[in-house]
Amino acid sequence: MPDKNPAALDFLLSRRSRPARTLGLPVPSQDEVGQLLAAATRVPDHGKLEPWRFIVLTRPATDRLARLVEERGPVLGQEPERIAKAASQYSMSDLAVVVVQVPRPTEKVPLIEQTYSAGAVCLSLLNAALAQGWGANWLSGWPTYDETFRREGLGLRDGETVAGVIHIGTPVAESPDRPRPDVAKLTTWISA
Repeated sequence: MPDKNPAALDFLLSRRSRPARTLGLPVPSQDEVGQLLAAATRVPDHGKLEPWRFIVLTRPATDRLARLVEERGPVLGQEPERIAKAASQYSMSDLAVVVVQVPRPTEKVPLIEQTYSAGAVCLSLLNAALAQGWGANWLSGWPTYDETFRREGLGLRDGETVAGVIHIGTPVAESPDRPRPDVAKLTTWISA
């Protein structure tokens, strides 16, 4: 029988993201963020490629990115409501970590597995922040798909993409939990 870790399982069965708009000060220190990033990298990484990296955004970087969203939205034909919502993701954030997917050319590990690894980093970072007692939320949004926003706003290189933007802070407002899936309806057992 394997060793059990009931506290970890209880955490995973009850964990939930906090809406980014409900996060405020204080935020994790630089040392605490370093610990969160170390935990985030404990993911499947076939070929040990490390197909991801991090950009930590603090004020005034989040304010600068909110302004860039407001500039880019009309150029991209976004509706004013979508522009305002996307800009608020940054203007209301005191700390966010951008998980950047960095594709590594190799025949041994398909790009899709590298993408999954970057997604696993996002979830691990989110869970590490929650386990450390912070509120956290994984977002992306249309700006992260805009090449100009990625290049000028975040300094991404050719071929790099945003896997997720993890906002981290202190929950300052309550939010209801969302309904959870019926696992039995989503599961097929194959025995032979």
